[in-house]
Amino acid sequence: MLRCEGRIIFGPEARTLTEIIAEVMPSARRMVVDLTGVESVDSAGLGKLVLLQMWAGTAGYDLKFAGPRKSVRQLLELTNLLSVFDVHDSVADAVAAMHEQACSG
Repeated sequence: MLRCEGRIIFGPEARTLTEIIAEVMPSARRMVVDLTGVESVDSAGLGKLVLLQMWAGTAGYDLKFAGPRKSVRQLLELTNLLSVFDVHDSVADAVAAMHEQACSG
C-alpha cells in the first residue's frame, strides 16, 4: 500500500508518485494507493494518475485507489474517471477486492 498525503499536482508531487509506483509495481505487481490524505488533485495530477492506470493495466499489474475525500471523488466523477480507475471507499475494501480477484483469477 502506498499512502499519499497533501496534493497530487503538477511538479514534484505528481512526479514523485509516478516514480514510486513505477519502481515498486514490477516486483509487487499489485498496489493500493491510499488517497485518504490527498487534499486536492489538479489536471496534471489527474493526467499522471490516468497514465499510471493505463501503464499498470497494459503491464498486467493490479492498481487500485482507496478512500478519496469527497472533493477528490467528485473530481473523478466530474471527469468521468471513476470508470477508468478502480476506486474503493477504503483501503480494506480495496485489499478485499484485490484478494477476491487473485482467488478468482
